[in-house]
Amino acid sequence: MPSRLAVSISPEPFQAGDLISFFVNVLCVLLMYGSAYLANTGAMLFGKWIPGKTGMPVLIIDNGRNYSDGFRIFGDGKSWNGLIGGGIFSGILFTSAHKLWKSNGADAPFIDPLLYANPNDWFWLFEGGYGSSIAAFTMGFILGVSCMLGDLSGSFIKRRRGLKREGDESSEAPLLDTMPFAIAIFLTSFILFDGQIITHPNLIEEILFLLLVTPVIHRSFNIIGYKFGLKEVPY
Repeated sequence: MPSRLAVSISPEPFQAGDLISFFVNVLCVLLMYGSAYLANTGAMLFGKWIPGKTGMPVLIIDNGRNYSDGFRIFGDGKSWNGLIGGGIFSGILFTSAHKLWKSNGADAPFIDPLLYANPNDWFWLFEGGYGSSIAAFTMGFILGVSCMLGDLSGSFIKRRRGLKREGDESSEAPLLDTMPFAIAIFLTSFILFDGQIITHPNLIEEILFLLLVTPVIHRSFNIIGYKFGLKEVPY
């Protein structure tokens, strides 16, 4: 695993001199953060599909309670299964990306999300042969959970506006269904993982661009989930 000193003497990555290199950088961001973005898919798997196949109990976060306005706090669609499962799913994908791309260096677009990490980082919990894999899982799990917490905040706001989802009845709010979880992912990254490759200063514009197009990306994945029977509605 290269040290930060070794990386610092290499050519600085993510130099965007034209439109093509900019979108290559956007692809880099999407791939590095894709594991966290897909935490919602993990939440569907752990919160609906697996319980449906195995009979595992689903633990609803608000336990059926209403807020002071008379509406549910979060609703039946938000469970502890999905919250933790989304983090686990993100952690697994993050670890897979690290394993697949760890020999690529800073060659875009397939970049190891742990490229700048080393055993001195707080999330590098164990040394030895599996230390980097555990660090990758930890980072991915935290970002996945932050995605789910952002999603919960969006659901909370929707409920306060009277937009509810009970049984077959659902609601569509493109910004509240997407922006809170994306903002939560990036905020968590810059707060907890400052100095890592995923928060490289040269990627700020690309991250902002990805944030703006997140509703389109999210809708696409929801349509896929709907086609496979993981979601009741395609949004």
